[in-house]
Formats: sequence, structure tokens, C-alpha cells
Amino acid sequence: MNLYDQLRDPLALTVFMITLTLPVLVGFITMRKTRNQSDFFVGGRSMNRFVVALSAVSSGRSSWLVLGVCGMAFTRGVSAVWAVVGYIVVEMLQFVYLGRRLREETQVHDSITLLDYLESRYNDRSGMLRMAGALIITIFLTAYVAAQLNAGGLALSTALNIPLLSALVIAGLLVLVYMLLGGYIAVAYNDMIRAIILLAGLVVFPIYGLIQLGGWQPFLQVLQALNPALLDPFSLSFGVIAGFLGIGLGSPGQPHIVVRYMSVKDADMLRFASVIGTFWNVVMGWGAVFIGLIGRGVFGTVEALPDQNSEMVYLALASRYFGPVVYGLLIGGIFAAILSTADSQLLVVSSTLVRDFYQKIFLPRSRKQQKEPCEKEQLKHCRRVVLGAGIVAIGLAYMAKDLIFWFVLFAWGGLGASFGSALIFSLYWKKTTRLAVFLGMITGTASVILWKLYLADATGLYELIPAFGLSCLVLWVTSMLQGHRSIRDR
Repeated sequence: MNLYDQLRDPLALTVFMITLTLPVLVGFITMRKTRNQSDFFVGGRSMNRFVVALSAVSSGRSSWLVLGVCGMAFTRGVSAVWAVVGYIVVEMLQFVYLGRRLREETQVHDSITLLDYLESRYNDRSGMLRMAGALIITIFLTAYVAAQLNAGGLALSTALNIPLLSALVIAGLLVLVYMLLGGYIAVAYNDMIRAIILLAGLVVFPIYGLIQLGGWQPFLQVLQALNPALLDPFSLSFGVIAGFLGIGLGSPGQPHIVVRYMSVKDADMLRFASVIGTFWNVVMGWGAVFIGLIGRGVFGTVEALPDQNSEMVYLALASRYFGPVVYGLLIGGIFAAILSTADSQLLVVSSTLVRDFYQKIFLPRSRKQQKEPCEKEQLKHCRRVVLGAGIVAIGLAYMAKDLIFWFVLFAWGGLGASFGSALIFSLYWKKTTRLAVFLGMITGTASVILWKLYLADATGLYELIPAFGLSCLVLWVTSMLQGHRSIRDR
């Protein structure tokens, strides 16, 4: 099956190219609103609730949903739904509770990054929280961005029948252009537009697919004939189900998601945002699962898919079912998912390098620089670092070999275990100390890496779960042992 055949149609190619270049137009429109560093990284804390809701959801889903979950549902059946349940529940609560409190606290401390907040919250003049956090973010998020661009390059290469390197460069440049123009504001509005495009694809596919298979009952009969386990939500082991539910534990620790809460105009807006965001999450999650199931019913085996890759089921179904206009839009939906996460993560990497490394760690220790650059110079630094980080990510994406689903889960787990527990403790337990936060982040990072390397295969348990638990334990024990210091550290 050559998916490029569909895009030879002028209509399909036109629609597809519009979805690719629309973000650049948004970048030009929002450029005049980006006047300083706060605008570039958190939208000047002036974003409305609808944009924040869709941007938070869109930036968290990525290729993992459109390619990974669809592919998993194709292989494992309806049990793939456990991979989306955990984060849907956690993010619903996160909007209302953690998000509101974080928005209020970052306003009080005038923080524009997560590490700004932690340093101010604990009056960390040593800089150990910022240095450790910046290193963790740079490692995990750069790899995360590379995974997204790798997924985008793969999809673009398959759709347009061009070399992978060329596809990676195109995908990377599309992200970089509008980010350089409008920063966070451009990213947030593009994420909102992409969430709508993605939702359309994940709703149209299951409905049309069921119609083509003759309705609900024939659809179930086809899957039953292929393998009864495809219809059993409990066909996975307890450990695997627990691991998938544990994916939700990573949401509070994702800097590219929590920055959305920091950017909203008013903390009270997050209640409405939670309703919109949860609805989008549920529809998109189930849509991805049904696309995988319908693909299994249509193609039967993975050998019938392009490159015998289950993660290509979305592309294959789009090519099989739809005419040029809808096909061009649906293929654009893949990039809606991939780029909406890549741009958000790249922005966090850049804010870490500019704000946390350069301005807050390097400059204070440099004898050559006695004062901070002016706002215009800071904005130039931001754009230079975005460009440099994007080029590095494209290079890493070209060398990436891991499967999209599992590679993203590893980076998600590393960030979740490192920052999720630390952020929750800092917001909700006043006895938490500076040293406890530092050790909690280090423990979370080390535990994810060690569990993945030595225990994941033997236990079948997703590394985020034990790492998150160990990080919480270290936070609690250290804070209790330092109880007399907690007031001073606050």
C-alpha cells in the first residue's frame, strides 16, 4: 500500500499543506503580542480559559495517542483503553486543584518557569534546585521532543514518499518558524486549532469505520472471529493494567502541561477549563482506541499495514476510506498531535536554558556580566536558544530508534517522577523542605532509569509507578527528619 498515491491528488495535497502552514500564519498574527520574556514563555499570564483547556490537552497527547495508542489497540484490542484512563482522571483533578494553586503561587512569586517557582518557594539561594531541575528537564524533554519529531518525520515521509531526513527538517522548520515569531502565545493558539482538527479526525474515523463494517454488531463479530481477547478489557495482566493507570501519575510533572495553568488569566477560569479539557481527553482517547480496533477489523494482521507497523493504522485507514479533501485533513491531524506537543516541549527546554541556566545560574556567577540584559536582549536570547534547541532535536530525531509509544512513556515517566511528587508536596504540604525537594527529584530520576534498565522486564511494571512512590517516600522522610527547618525553608 502506497499512502503517497492519495496525496498526489491536488485537493488532498492542498488541504494537507494548509494544515502544515496555518501555524506559521498564527505566528505572524501573534508576533506583535510577544514583547518580553514573560510573553514568550507564559503568554504574559493573560490566556483565556478555552485556549488553556485545549492547549493543555493537545500538548499532552502527541504522537503517543494518534500513533502509539492506535497501534496498541490494533495489537491488543480494547484493553488499550487502560492506557488513557489514568491520565484522563488525573488531569481532570489537576485542572481544578493543582492548576489553580500553582497559578496563584506563581503569581505571588512572579515565576515564569517551574524552576522559578521552586527556587522562590524555598528561598534557594544555593541554586541546587534550579541546577538539578534544569539538568533533568534538558535531558528528558530534549529526548521527548526528538521522539515527537521522529514520529512527525515518519508520518510525513510515509505520506509524501520523501526521505526521512527531509521530512524531519520540514517538520522541525514548521515548528521553529512560528515559535520564533510568537513564542508561547503562538504555541497555545496553534495547539487549540490542532486540538479541534485532531478531535474531528478521532470522531469521524470511528463513526465512518463502523458504518463501513456494517454497524456495531458485525464489527464485534469480526473482532471475535479474529481473536476473542481483542474484546476483553481485562486480557492484560494486573501489572500491565496498573502500569497503564499509573501513566496518570506523570501528568503533574510535565512542565509543558503545567505551564498552561500558569498562563491562564485568572485561576478561577480553570474550573471551566477542566470541563472542556476532560471532554476532549475522553473523546480523543476512545477515538484512538476505536481507530485501532477498526483497523484490526479491516486489515486483520499487521502484515497488511505499511512497513508492517501497527502504528501506521491511522494512515492506512485514512487512505482506504476517504477522498482527497478528508484524507488531507486527517493526515494533517497527525501533525496536529505531534507538533502540538513538540512545540510546547521545545519551548520549555528553551525557557530552561535561557531563564534557568543562563540568567539564573550562569550570569550571577559571571564576573564579566554585572547586570541582566534588557527585555529586547532577553527576547533575542530566547529566540536564539529555541532555534539551537530545535536543530539539536532534529538531529536526535534522525538517530532515534525506539518505538514511539515506549520511548515517550520513558520520558513521561522521568519527568513525572522527578517533578510531579515535588510539585504536589510543595503546593500541599507546608512541612516540605528544600533538601527534600532536591532529593525527591534526584530519586525520581534515578529510579526511573534504573527500573527501566534492570527491573521493568522482570516485573512488567511501568517504571513511573515505583519511581513516583520512592520519590514521595524520600520527600516525606527527609521533611520529617528536617522538621525544625521547615518554617525557615518555606
